[in-house]
Amino acid sequence: EAAVRGGARMVQLREKRMDPGAFLEEAGRFVRLCRRLGAVSIINDSVEAALKAGADGVHVGQSDLEAGRARALLGPERIVGVSAHSAAEALRAKAAGAFATGTKTDAKPISKETIRAVTAAAGEIPVVAIGGVVRENLLELKGLGLAGVAVVSGIFGQKDPEAAARELLALAKQL
Repeated sequence: EAAVRGGARMVQLREKRMDPGAFLEEAGRFVRLCRRLGAVSIINDSVEAALKAGADGVHVGQSDLEAGRARALLGPERIVGVSAHSAAEALRAKAAGAFATGTKTDAKPISKETIRAVTAAAGEIPVVAIGGVVRENLLELKGLGLAGVAVVSGIFGQKDPEAAARELLALAKQL
């Protein structure tokens, strides 16, 4: 809630260790909160939970449900985010009807040249950088063709998540 009040407009529920029933309950609360505050709700990994909770979309990784199948299940109106770490992965995600993004605990940093290649391959599909994005390095991403950034610890690891989100949003607008 604090992150959205600070300016976050798209929020992902990502919980890898929760029992499926408890996760579905949490997803329902999460979607209701996002709707109330005017934010877009994304559920990580589970198309089923996204559908049952009425989320705006889902995010899948390269080893999760294939993006084309996720698109078929969710329909054309909902968001399908896909982790893409290369231009080839971005092209596959684009062909499957994805909204390209990236998030994984085992992700490796990619070069500015690779980011440029991914954004070029994605074309009109918005590409969002994630992983280690904080106040001190966000503007290093300027000029790479990104639609924005996804931030976790740069907001939730701070004493005041709302203020952190507000500050990062101001920086992101410079991209």
